[in-house]
Amino acid sequence: MNNFREKANFIWSIADDILRGTFKRHEYGEVILPFVVLRRLDCVFEKHKDSVIEIYKEYKDKLNEEQLNPILTQRVKNLKFYNISQYDLKRLSQDAPNIELNFKNYINGFSNNVYEIIENFQLDKIISKLEKNDLLFMLVDRFTEIDLHPEKVRNHEMGYIFEELLRRFSEMSNETAGEHYTPREVIKLMVNLLFVEHKEELQGKGIIRTIFDPACGTGGMLTISKEHIKKNINPYIETKIFGQELNPQTCAIAKSDVLITGESETAENIKLGSSFNNDGFKGNKFNFMLSNPPFGVSWKKEQDFINNEEENPYGRFSAGVPRISDGALLFLQHMISKMEQNGSRIAIIFNGSPLFTGDAGSGESNIRKWIFENDWLEAIVALPTDLFYNTGIATYIWIVTNKKPEKRKGKVQLINAIEFYHKMRKSLGNKRKYISKEQIEEITKIFTDYTEKDNCKIFDNEDFGYAKVTVERPIRRSYLINNENIEKFKNEDGFIKIAERNNGEWIQEQILTGLKDKFEFDKTYKSHNEFMKIIKEIFSNLNISLYAYIKKALFNAFGKRDETAEPAKDSKGNLKPDSDLRDYERIPLKNNITEYFQKEVKPHVPLAWMDRTKDKIGYEINFTKYFYNFKPLRSLQKIKEDILELEKETEGLVKGILN
Repeated sequence: MNNFREKANFIWSIADDILRGTFKRHEYGEVILPFVVLRRLDCVFEKHKDSVIEIYKEYKDKLNEEQLNPILTQRVKNLKFYNISQYDLKRLSQDAPNIELNFKNYINGFSNNVYEIIENFQLDKIISKLEKNDLLFMLVDRFTEIDLHPEKVRNHEMGYIFEELLRRFSEMSNETAGEHYTPREVIKLMVNLLFVEHKEELQGKGIIRTIFDPACGTGGMLTISKEHIKKNINPYIETKIFGQELNPQTCAIAKSDVLITGESETAENIKLGSSFNNDGFKGNKFNFMLSNPPFGVSWKKEQDFINNEEENPYGRFSAGVPRISDGALLFLQHMISKMEQNGSRIAIIFNGSPLFTGDAGSGESNIRKWIFENDWLEAIVALPTDLFYNTGIATYIWIVTNKKPEKRKGKVQLINAIEFYHKMRKSLGNKRKYISKEQIEEITKIFTDYTEKDNCKIFDNEDFGYAKVTVERPIRRSYLINNENIEKFKNEDGFIKIAERNNGEWIQEQILTGLKDKFEFDKTYKSHNEFMKIIKEIFSNLNISLYAYIKKALFNAFGKRDETAEPAKDSKGNLKPDSDLRDYERIPLKNNITEYFQKEVKPHVPLAWMDRTKDKIGYEINFTKYFYNFKPLRSLQKIKEDILELEKETEGLVKGILN
């Protein structure tokens, strides 16, 4: 097995051959993933196994566990874990009759840092079910056939294996499109964009930098970022990675992956739990952050906590919260709260929703407004569709920083990379495309060149902002009192409701009498003010308030909108707005609002005015608009020629069939 796909297929075949019939297909992952981790750990630890057992036997009666731990870890050199039992998977496969007892002894022999990882897989129930159905030995024996040592399967290849297995298991679990795993080429592009213009800041010895992912999954973004810095920027730099993951299984995989690299502090820095209401790194700040949070996933379970923090002016979500059905922007706010004062950089993947969802004043728009007004958004890259395993939707990389280079201050760079892909020979779920190494370099160059071209646009922050201005028009209604309209009034809900009051029927009769006595029948009243003056007189005599529902009934039955009618005014002589005619203008921030209104609105509705007390500032990023290329329609003559040509072809076809 020379590549990751062959190894993934082999592991998958173990699941299909052994677990079918005993476990449901959606349960395969719960069984197989922990065994992949155990086999990987075994392969790494194999050459140290016997010497560790010898040391343990020598000191176990002389030292307690705390004293013994550094001695054992010292023996395994760069590794920060060990197993003091007599067993590994190979040795377990040599004693079939005692497999369950020996397996438990094997699990209990791991150092605490590994045991905590295994606990996340909740193996106890799985092992009992396997043994009960005589499958435990078969499973252990099959896993000994695959070599997962880092010399045979490097970390990034192991990431591909987990990625492929997780994709297949998630498909069988019918997980949502948001529960996806990030292809390695997308991570490499994110990493490039994050570091490419900041290599000088990472030079020298004795430098420590931190990398964080609040939805780290199996830890791919963290490990690839670390490898990139070491390999391409500075081999002497010390990078510390931190991550948090909600799913216990993927969290366990991430922990085991970093543990195998020999860095114990990183394994401890992978936390299990929700980044929103159980922040595992409260108060921490990080130099670099990457994430691919789930798309379109509800935050209803954490609603109370998040809403409380929104009300706190110093809380992570004080800028606003998005709609409850999609918490993606909450992750970005969480990451922004962890930016270092002297500068941090963030790369995050979103679908299209955070670009434009929500009108001015909504939570999403207010979050965008906060980001733009603080000049944190540096660039957005539109990616090709069909890049991810469980969803084919359009995706975007946002680059966010609180320390822009001078040339980027007050600006946002948009890169349209939707055509930068190759088609895969074989689809993997929804993944039908991939970005090649050369294309990653080309997109990175577009980013660093910072020059406008067909696939790159540079805008001022204000270009994305607009004022949502309320435009009012006066009430202009005419009213006609006649028998037909009185009958209509009797059937209006507002009139019928009056009967529910004390003496309601008597009040109804008095209103009808007043309408007939006070108004001139069959006369059209062209003044709303005059009509309402008479109505108020009728109601004041009845000692009953003119409720809104009664007004609505009167307007519906007797009135109609009439542009020839006299505009209504209040007691101060100001025009009274008609709420039904209320409209809104979205005016770009760079425009003079008064001039825009006079030019674009007044010529069409001369009596309109703006209520500037209701102004709302909004921001949105209409990516498609900025890169739209108009394609002229074919001429009628060309269409006609094509139709005639088709007719000739079909005519010949019909004749051939008949003959």
